[in-house]
Amino acid sequence: MSSEPDSSNPKTPRAQAPGLLRSSGVVGMMTMLSRVLGLVRDMVIARYFGAGTGADAFFVAFKIPNFLRRLFAEGAFSQAFVPVLSSYREGQDISEVRRLVNAVSGSLGLVLLGVTLAAILGSPLLTAVFAPGFLDNDVKFALTSEMLRITFPYLLLISLTAFAGGILNSYDRFAVPAFTPVLLNLSMIAAAIWLAPLMTEKVMALAWGVLIAGALQLFFQLPFLMRLGLLPRPKVDYRHEGVIRILKLMTPALFGVSVSQINLLLDTVLASFLQTGSVSWLYYSDRLSELPLGVFGIAIATVILPSLSRKHAAASADQFAATLDWAVRAVLLIGLPAALALLLLAEPLIATLFGYGEVTGRDVSMSAQSLRAYSVGLLAFMLIKVLAPGFFAREDTSTPVKIGVIAMVANMVFNLALILPLAHAGLALATSLSAWLNGFLLWRGLKKEGAWVSQPGWPLFLARLLIANGALAAAILWLRAPATEWLAASGVDRAMDMAILVGVGVAVYFSALALAGVRIRHFRQR
Repeated sequence: MSSEPDSSNPKTPRAQAPGLLRSSGVVGMMTMLSRVLGLVRDMVIARYFGAGTGADAFFVAFKIPNFLRRLFAEGAFSQAFVPVLSSYREGQDISEVRRLVNAVSGSLGLVLLGVTLAAILGSPLLTAVFAPGFLDNDVKFALTSEMLRITFPYLLLISLTAFAGGILNSYDRFAVPAFTPVLLNLSMIAAAIWLAPLMTEKVMALAWGVLIAGALQLFFQLPFLMRLGLLPRPKVDYRHEGVIRILKLMTPALFGVSVSQINLLLDTVLASFLQTGSVSWLYYSDRLSELPLGVFGIAIATVILPSLSRKHAAASADQFAATLDWAVRAVLLIGLPAALALLLLAEPLIATLFGYGEVTGRDVSMSAQSLRAYSVGLLAFMLIKVLAPGFFAREDTSTPVKIGVIAMVANMVFNLALILPLAHAGLALATSLSAWLNGFLLWRGLKKEGAWVSQPGWPLFLARLLIANGALAAAILWLRAPATEWLAASGVDRAMDMAILVGVGVAVYFSALALAGVRIRHFRQR
């Protein structure tokens, strides 16, 4: 692990970065905890609020700031900020790093404050833009607008949290930023169980839970920044050279890195015109598909961006290409079986996690349809997460922008073609198809520029993956019971049967990999 920077020295020691596999494992474990609690959170929401008017209204009110968070904070901003900070860490002394951190925090904070105030004042307009189908339902529209006034300040708080996390990640402190989402899930669970009964409109408690969580996540990271000697002292300075570089990188990156999020938001807009429950069905299935994406795809992407940025700054092209190749193989190793499991176990998974209380058997069936559609694109979503940093680490934002625009246009074409025959599931399938287009174009661009170079052993690796995934599919099909039996079973029986099914599937897959010759040492890299 890296050593602590000594603030008394003029230069920050350049610590040896931990192995990518170990760092990805740390982030993955923290993210796994967060995602499991996220599923518990969604189970609680499903039990208490179902898939009706209140749930639809909250999911839109939460999705708008959450979408902007992923677009600005974890998307364009992080992809622009981390490479610039890494270059300062490599080539400047600690005082210049502090000046950069201060200037970015002040400039970013002022912009976010202005956006937040404008959104609070114009919440009905935002609701009309992002959920125009709600205009015909006065109750749903008013409820969404009111909750949006409470949830939107989350954008300000969580963006500053992402800024703090970017600093920690750049200094190889991955665990703390990966743990902070746990606080969001705990806050919302507490709000649903204990705050909701105290409110006239019970679903409003979820909005307050989001706001409280934003504050908790930000303040949780501050002591760790202080330990690094990089606790920001905000200063508005748009003329700072680092701020200018970040802004130049951010502007086009808004499209390049967050295309999948824009596509998901477009799904919500179109789903608002469909029957009541469509927004919720898409939400539940999207949340389940994001479990492997968050635990593995985002974990790997989080780890490789600082590593790629340092390798680019050090002009180490061979190591840069090897790191990208390692990331793609790691994604395939986990992404393929995850997608296969979601496809084959859609109804049992939805029934086990969400099929209680206000959620009906029809809700389970409808959510399973969109989950299967999302599973088709899961591997593409994960590949985008690890391929996009290959451009941003080299401060190339124009190429992902072009690719992002192509993917967004394709998504809308797919949406219009599929929404009539497949309804909400067509929207999910359109997102998956456009993700594959996006991922392919990113890979082709990196290969053409020489940033990604195929390393030895690919044919054998793919053959081993085929064998292991074939064994996994056979085990699932042999053990899987009909969907009607899952719906008829009690919650305890569902949980036990799913635990057995998942346990056997994991054992079969990794045993098959081991028999085929895959070893952990094959994925160790510094």
